[in-house]
Amino acid sequence: MQVALKDFQLDLASAQGLTTQLLQQSRQQVQQGSWPAGARLPSVRALASHLGISKFTVADVYERLNAEGLVLSRPGSGVFVARRHPALQLQENNSPSELADEVALMRQTLQREPHWLKPAAGWLTPDYLPQQEIRAALKEIARQEQALTDYGPAQGYLPLRQYLVNRLAELRIQLAPQQILLTQSATHALDLVLRLLIKPGDKIIVDDPGFYNFQAMLRLHQLELLYLPRTADGPDLQILNALLDNHKVRAYLTNSVLSNPVGTCVTPPKAVQVLSLLKQHQVLLIEDDIYADFEAQPALRYASLTGLQEGIYLGSLSKTISADLRVGYIAASPALVASLTDLKLITSTSTPATVERVVYQVLTSGSYRRHLKQLQQRLDGLRRDVVAQFALRGIQPWYLPEAGFALWLRLPAGISSRALTAYAAAKQVVLAPGPNFSQWPDADQFMRVNITQCADPRLWQVLDDALASLGNTLRG
Repeated sequence: MQVALKDFQLDLASAQGLTTQLLQQSRQQVQQGSWPAGARLPSVRALASHLGISKFTVADVYERLNAEGLVLSRPGSGVFVARRHPALQLQENNSPSELADEVALMRQTLQREPHWLKPAAGWLTPDYLPQQEIRAALKEIARQEQALTDYGPAQGYLPLRQYLVNRLAELRIQLAPQQILLTQSATHALDLVLRLLIKPGDKIIVDDPGFYNFQAMLRLHQLELLYLPRTADGPDLQILNALLDNHKVRAYLTNSVLSNPVGTCVTPPKAVQVLSLLKQHQVLLIEDDIYADFEAQPALRYASLTGLQEGIYLGSLSKTISADLRVGYIAASPALVASLTDLKLITSTSTPATVERVVYQVLTSGSYRRHLKQLQQRLDGLRRDVVAQFALRGIQPWYLPEAGFALWLRLPAGISSRALTAYAAAKQVVLAPGPNFSQWPDADQFMRVNITQCADPRLWQVLDDALASLGNTLRG
């Protein structure tokens, strides 16, 4: 079959370029099946003559379609519609694996269907992030003479590390650029730390509730998790003391500030006691502080009390800039950073310097601090509104955070978060049930939500319907 020349049309008055118009038309024809697999497209010369445009434009369109897998170019024979459409090739592999339970919630939040609502997601919606600044930074980096094709430095882009030194000094954490290693994310940072310092079978204390993906990584490294209840002012000291007395603990992994999912911060008196206990039992402290930039008034960090001789500090720049431009980092003693750098080189070579340069450009553009202030103010107002909406439905925060975007919510009596999540999923709404985060006996009475993902009125209708349905089931 030959694809007809009349299938290609151009609107010369359109603001869209000729190449863009032809690409969009061709994609639509292939993906809808209007051009069947194996159909031969017009020759470059014939289509260029038909449309009255350059042969180079047509050749460029065909090359792009070939790169996308929509067509196949056969030298001497022509260009043909591919027999397997990319829409089918690009479907995710959802076959079960040994880790399927660990990543089920993450898979759901990462799915690309635009009509799904995702209160379970762990990132801000695009309207809360500096998109214009990112575009400007990309243009600026593209104009610079520095190559965009080289490997990055072993420890990461030096100006960005120097920026982090200055930023951490504001949090009363003193260090030098040599003590910072840039990573692909905070998750990557934790993975490097675990690979270097922790061995299978070691016992690790984690906050309860705590971030489910960090716990999954610890299990992946074959570590034994010991759960430490989180209170409004930090970890439960009585249980921490008991865990340390009864187990040979290797490390304690914690969010000291805006703990995920509960949003609490450790108070100074409790932080001092925690550090004293850890030192007494020679336990390594791994402090994760990825939500630092959400605070208007910085709370205390463990690292500001001890320096970095007795612990490791992890951070990330993804939450307040872009989930796609992922940059994390490790701050530690010089000797430890040297070893972690070697491990990074062995396992992943270097991190993308271009991404680090773009992020640095955003951070130093002059508008980032203004962005943070506006973001903090918007989240404060949104948090009040979202909490009020949940309160109308008998859903209350276990603790009301002073900053950030997460809420740890208690459901009405008798309502299961797992059942609520299943009902919502059938309505294309992704919720995060409590048992994903906590070992509490009543964890199924809780869920975590992202307030920036609660703007669509459809969420509240789905919740109303779900609560009514589950309530009727209880009464029945």
